[in-house]
Amino acid sequence: MSTETPSTAPAGQSTGRPGGGLAWGKLVAGISIVIALTAAYWLLSETGALDALLDRAGLEDRIQALGFWGPLAVIVLIAVAIVLSPVPSAPIALAAGAAYGHAWGTAYVVVGAETGALVAFGIARLLGHEVLRRWFGERLNMGLLGSQNALMGIVFVTRLLPFISFDLVSYAAGLTPLAPWRFAVATLAGIVPASFLLAHFGGEMTSGETQRMTVAVLALGALTLLPVVVRLVWVRWRSRHKKGNRGSAKV
Repeated sequence: MSTETPSTAPAGQSTGRPGGGLAWGKLVAGISIVIALTAAYWLLSETGALDALLDRAGLEDRIQALGFWGPLAVIVLIAVAIVLSPVPSAPIALAAGAAYGHAWGTAYVVVGAETGALVAFGIARLLGHEVLRRWFGERLNMGLLGSQNALMGIVFVTRLLPFISFDLVSYAAGLTPLAPWRFAVATLAGIVPASFLLAHFGGEMTSGETQRMTVAVLALGALTLLPVVVRLVWVRWRSRHKKGNRGSAKV
């Protein structure tokens, strides 16, 4: 006679073990995606395509030579550069600005960046979020990780900081409970200013006018420092506010 205790977990639910019941389909999909991304990066490196992406002037000529298909190439290249994190996207954005001007260059860069961010978010959500839920259960939805507004704000602010990896934020956000539409809105709102400045800077580089290029560089630097300054002011204001409240409470 068997002495095993039957499972009391309802059908279709996890028994609580971290890896229990994890679908083989997701495991196979995860391995396939990693292999595909690695192979794509290796192919870009071995064929010299990666070096071509770093050559802004040469890339601009190639994009313009594509004619009608040029904008689509910019969108695809930006998206690929985000999904394949080691591939830089800034030279592509500069080339887009130089080839299509400030307005259209910005539009193509924004569409490509938004597409790439959503793909990276989707990959992380597909392969990682379920694993975290199995480990932490409902605790994953508590505190900061459960605050949709806080997560949305974090994504938006990080999009304004060029020194924070755009690609890493996209993948990391997919591991949180952040709703996809909130991620899309926060990303779109955050990438428009940086995309415009990169496209604008690319256009000014082709003009050869030193004064206008200087203004573009200063504007890009101001965009980088603005969130940091706002954060410092906010922290200092909160500190003073707390001290004021403590002083009034003692009285």
